[in-house]
Formats: sequence, C-alpha cells, structure tokens
Amino acid sequence: MNQSFLYTALSLTAYSPPGLLNYVFFVLCLLLYVLTLCANVLLIALILSDPHLHKPMYTFLLHLALNGVVGACAVCPKVMQSLLSRDPFMSYGGCLLQVLFVNVYGSCAYAILAVMAYDRYISICKPLQYHTIITPGRVRVLLAAAYMFPVGLTAVQVYLTSQLPLCRFAVNKMFCDNLVVVKLACFRRELDNVYGLFIVCSLVLFPLVCVLLSYMQILSVSWRASKASQRKALSTCAPHLLIFINFSTIIFYSVLYNRGDSVSVLGNFLNSTLFALLPPLFHPLVYGLRTKEIQRSIQKLLLAAPPRPGPALPHLRVVPVDRSPHPASRRLGS
Repeated sequence: MNQSFLYTALSLTAYSPPGLLNYVFFVLCLLLYVLTLCANVLLIALILSDPHLHKPMYTFLLHLALNGVVGACAVCPKVMQSLLSRDPFMSYGGCLLQVLFVNVYGSCAYAILAVMAYDRYISICKPLQYHTIITPGRVRVLLAAAYMFPVGLTAVQVYLTSQLPLCRFAVNKMFCDNLVVVKLACFRRELDNVYGLFIVCSLVLFPLVCVLLSYMQILSVSWRASKASQRKALSTCAPHLLIFINFSTIIFYSVLYNRGDSVSVLGNFLNSTLFALLPPLFHPLVYGLRTKEIQRSIQKLLLAAPPRPGPALPHLRVVPVDRSPHPASRRLGS
C-alpha cells in the first residue's frame, strides 16, 4: 500500500454538529473514562503492592485490568475529540491503528478470561495439585499465549484489510473496527472472508468453548460436594462468571450493531461506551465488591493513610517548683 495513502482523511459521519447533545455525551464519556481509568489503576496498584494478592488469579486479573485500560484509551479520547469537532475526521492510518488496538482489546480480554476459567477449574476440581500445575512458569506461559496469539492474528487481519483499495471515505460509526474499514473497500476478497472466519473461531469460539467446558467440570464436581464446598466454589467463580457473561453480551451486541447501517447518534454513542468503557469499569467493581482479599487490601490501604494533623496547641512553659523549706518554717524548727 502507498505510504501516502495512510494520511487520507476519512470523514466520521456518525457525529452530529456540536450542540447540547454532543456536550452531554462528552461529559458522560469523560466521567466514565475517568472512573474506568481510576478503578483499573487502583486495582493494579493494589495487586502490585499487596503481597497477599501475589497469586495466579490476581495476576490474571491485573492483566485484565491493563487490557481494559488499553481498550478505553483506544476509543474514548478520539470519541471525545470528535464530539466537540465541527468536522470530525480521522486519517486512514489512524483508523487502521485503532482497528488493531480495538481488536487486541477484545480478543486479549476473551483469552485472559479463558485462562482465568482454567485457573478456577484447577483450583476447584484439582485443589491438591493446584500449586504443582499452576506454577509461576505456567502462569507466564498462559499469559504469553493470551497475548501472542490475539496480537499476531489481529495484526495479520489488519494488514490484509489495509491492502484493500478504498472507494468510500465516510465512516458512519464513532470508532473504527475491521468491518467498518472493509465496508469502505471497492470489493471484498475471498481470502479476507476465510481469514475473518478463522479469527472468529480462534479468538472467540475457542475461548468460549474453554470457559464452558471449565464450568461444566466445576459444576459437576460441586454438585457432588458438600454445601459448604458449593458455597465456596460459588463465591470463587461468581466474579469471573459475571464478568464473562457481561463481556460476551456486550461484544455480541457490538458485533451485531456494527453489521447494520444505522447512523443514530444515540445508538452509536451507546455502542461505543458499552464496548470500550462498561467492561473495564465493571471488572474492578465486581472483584472489589465480591472478593474479600481485595476488600481487605483496600481497608489496609485506607487504614495505612497518615492521620490528619490536628490544631497546634499553645506552648506551655513548665515552672519548676521550689521544694526548699520556707524561711519561717526554718525558724520554727530551729
């Protein structure tokens, strides 16, 4: 592809001219963006600073929080800028870069959630072998796979998309994804369709099957266990299961919405915020509210804060007391 073609301007037609609605959307997006960054940075800081959280489950959660920051930063700053712009546009190279980060965010989150499901399966179904299976080396291998495969496969997809000639230059969505860019092309190649199907099977269906199989095994083992063990398994798996259902629902909604041609400003804004902000904000809140170790870590952080200095007291001068006998008493006693 010609390098100068990367600087071709794409018009973002999903945005309405600046007005009250845009300003309301901007404030909402900014508020959610700041809350998302603060929640994830706080969670990352807690996991890094508290030795009690240096466990595989929280290591995976840390990377899920990092991935959420990537997703929010890939979409929200450009959305907020475009909401205040009179003629919003994006370069073709910038659009492709956003496609890469958006795809990495979605696919890596799914992969990390699959790895977390495997960790929960070993913890509940094979508790005596947990520390021999989930070793620090195994954790590094799982995380490397959760990053390398999604990043590599999505990078190839973006490269194939960049080779398509463009006949249209108007993007009717608030941010770029691969399907949006493909719709701008003059034609579609069979190779892109086949590779897209391969991407869906590798980065969506395979993690989904892994999570479902893990929870089928967990349910099978928990069903035969005692009531106390069932409650412990439920408390351990509930945060991950809530996050997985929430993320899967939003991803499928976003995919279905992007396949349509709707240019509703409200619909585009909801799709953008749901995809980029709701999952990263939902993840730390769920684990913070339902995980006792993180709650204890937050309490320790709050209790460790230095006390506020009180008002200064006036300086009191101590006057020494003369304990020598009074002159009159000396005379009486003489």
